[in-house]
Amino acid sequence: MDQSPFARQVSDGVFGYVQPDGSWWINNCGFVAAGDHTVVIDTCSTERRTRALLATAESAGGAPVTTVVNTHHHGDHTNGNYLATGATIVGHRKTREVMVATGINTYENSFTGNDWGHLELRPPEVLFDDRLTVHADDVRLELIHPGHAAHTTNDVLVWLPERRVLFVGDLIFNGGSPFVLMGSPAGWRKALDLVRELEPETIVPGHGPVCGPEAIDAVDGYLGFLQKLASYGKAAGLTPLQAAHEADLGPYAALSEQERLPANLHRAYAELDGLEWGAPIDLGAALADMVTFNGAPIRCFS
Repeated sequence: MDQSPFARQVSDGVFGYVQPDGSWWINNCGFVAAGDHTVVIDTCSTERRTRALLATAESAGGAPVTTVVNTHHHGDHTNGNYLATGATIVGHRKTREVMVATGINTYENSFTGNDWGHLELRPPEVLFDDRLTVHADDVRLELIHPGHAAHTTNDVLVWLPERRVLFVGDLIFNGGSPFVLMGSPAGWRKALDLVRELEPETIVPGHGPVCGPEAIDAVDGYLGFLQKLASYGKAAGLTPLQAAHEADLGPYAALSEQERLPANLHRAYAELDGLEWGAPIDLGAALADMVTFNGAPIRCFS
């Protein structure tokens, strides 16, 4: 196997591909070595990072990548899909819809420093709505959509029930601030109940180190804090940016990417206004507030 520092075996033939430091555009992936083929879970934001992922995955079992599963539409998990040239891309129906509608998004006004390389849009080709089973030799992967918006409208859990391993996508940020701008705080918290019901022993989060179920409550707690802050801010007549500046983060002050707070509040405010979970809002205004809160475009290292 390629001695990549990012590949961590979490079960026999099952690997998390954990990219430090898990900040903006630096995601985690995974792969299952299935004898004569390899199944990959998510690609990366840049050409360089995705090529490294695919090389590591193929060398792990000495077999080509035949299937890529996307956990949601965000570019840090899908930009590299096109590089898996011999593979079928599997994802939620809404993942394809959003990617086709919006194309590749780099948000250059908000982020700086990314080394994208050459990127081409490749949305999923095999689609599902609720659940789909993928077999990788003797490993069963249950793909589960929670049924509503959470981190996004199209999140997919990749659950390996016999191994008690869960690739949870961005429903878990381990050590980083959750980012709910394109989803729903209430829906995300409901989705975490589904994660609890699965009773995973090992969780590969979308960002940050591999963890156990203790990370579920940490994310849930942040989302509850966000909802309370939004209720306070709206009642006090504060804008999301003003509420973010006034906030006492308490136990969440140690999380990275604190600039996500005003953007998260845009979504939480919209939900308090009665907007349905995951409904479109003004992303540009929310991202602008995030940059203002940060004091400059956000430096990335992808």
